[in-house]
Amino acid sequence: MAALPFLKMHGLGNDFVVIDLRDRPVSLTLPQRRWIADRRRGIGCDQLILLEPPRQRVADVFMRIHNPDGGEAGACGNATRCVAAKVMAEKATGHVIVETVSGLLDADVVESGRIAVDMGLVKLDWREIPVAEPCDTLHLPLSLGPLADPVGVNVGNPHAVFFVADAEKVDLASLGPVLERHRLFPERANIELAQIVGPERIRMRVWERGAGITQACGSGACATLVAAARRKLTGRSATVVLDGGELLIEWLPDNHVRMTGGWTESFRGEIDFAELERAVA
Repeated sequence: MAALPFLKMHGLGNDFVVIDLRDRPVSLTLPQRRWIADRRRGIGCDQLILLEPPRQRVADVFMRIHNPDGGEAGACGNATRCVAAKVMAEKATGHVIVETVSGLLDADVVESGRIAVDMGLVKLDWREIPVAEPCDTLHLPLSLGPLADPVGVNVGNPHAVFFVADAEKVDLASLGPVLERHRLFPERANIELAQIVGPERIRMRVWERGAGITQACGSGACATLVAAARRKLTGRSATVVLDGGELLIEWLPDNHVRMTGGWTESFRGEIDFAELERAVA
């Protein structure tokens, strides 16, 4: 193989290298995945997205998500919008179904070219998040420094949402990696800081499992709205303001959560596969 084409895309600054393997099955090793995600030696991204043929007939594409450490994630809302936009353009349609390891995600184009994604069922039981011991997920027994009493939510990935008076003043860079790997989370967790700005507006910052601080996290925004609604701090719909922009999040009556936001294709390129193999040798 001489070259491996890729797309660089982002949703609110949460950026991805998207490689389409539907017609050319390539197995990327852990060192190769890490190299591609490396911002100094490779291309650089928050997540590496691999497109594969769907497993289920109703799906249009299978999306595999890898964090910069090479580990696999279950969901990524911002990447789902980007992938949905790509597949919609290919098929000249306004609706696609993106399959992930966490399930099927329906995506529709809405006003101004934004894309709405049904992120699936919200999971709230301690075994589903999962956490290591039986507990009330509305008040997880966890604290570190100024952070305490988070809400546990699973929206494709495990999330712990901490409510704070000022999200900007918390040292997320120091606290995030410790909380991500806390013994309470056997599969690690995404850590969100949520500041209630109003009944329909939340400011959120995020430490993503395996990625660190990112400009935006779609599943994290969904988890944050659900946590706020469970605490009765907001209703079941709100705009979540992230470092990279805004997402509209709705917790629907059927317990699904819907995310609406934009997407951007930054550029296209090719990876010299021989150079890739030499780089990680």
